[in-house]
Amino acid sequence: MQAQRLFGDPDYLLQVVARDLRAFQKLYDDRISTLPGVQRLSSTLVMKSVVENRPLPL
Repeated sequence: MQAQRLFGDPDYLLQVVARDLRAFQKLYDDRISTLPGVQRLSSTLVMKSVVENRPLPL
């Protein structure tokens, strides 16, 4: 859904949605880990969304 390049470590932050844990594992193993230049991966799973789409205070 999103891909962002970051300052510092990690270099990139990807936000993905998968049908279930098995589908996420397949995406992780078969697609993301095989991308050119990928040397190391780390993942975090969301337990619960607390706040979403909060408007900016402009």
